[in-house]
Amino acid sequence: MQTSPLCKRCLLEELLEEQSLYEVIRQRIALLTDEERTGETEYRRRLALCQGCAELSRGTCAQCGCYVEIRAAKRRMRCPHISPKW
Repeated sequence: MQTSPLCKRCLLEELLEEQSLYEVIRQRIALLTDEERTGETEYRRRLALCQGCAELSRGTCAQCGCYVEIRAAKRRMRCPHISPKW
């Protein structure tokens, strides 16, 4: 059986074998109110920072265990690794 190599710096949206989980996360993000949700530009900026972080592992943060796509989508959340990042 062939397995895909671990992708340390991938978001869930990039991992084909995790697409069903990514859809659940996208649905959860869609339930956030406008007051709770980060704007699209800020969301993408946060995800770009996460992708460059050594603590990202297969869509989760090694510091806190969260799914980074959810954390980045919430306006009041912060980076648990280096808070000045966002």
